Amino acid sequence: MRRTCTILIVAAFAASLAGAADAAACRDAKGKFIKCPPPAPAASTVGKPASAIAGASSGPVCKKGKRCGNACISVKDTCHK
Repeated sequence: MRRTCTILIVAAFAASLAGAADAAACRDAKGKFIKCPPPAPAASTVGKPASAIAGASSGPVCKKGKRCGNACISVKDTCHK
């Protein structure tokens, strides 16, 4: 019986510490509680060109021409992916 009570007390103590870990993020430098800042909004893709949304970092940056897959081609040429 004593062992069961000890295990239950230790489990309850560990559960109470888990909730305190989240509260530490909403304290100032002096350790006082402050209001937590709202989470940052997700990046919006409305109004951006398709090249900026999908695959903008997966290809070269073409200075004089245009992108075609993983290469740069002349502005006059047609991309046949």
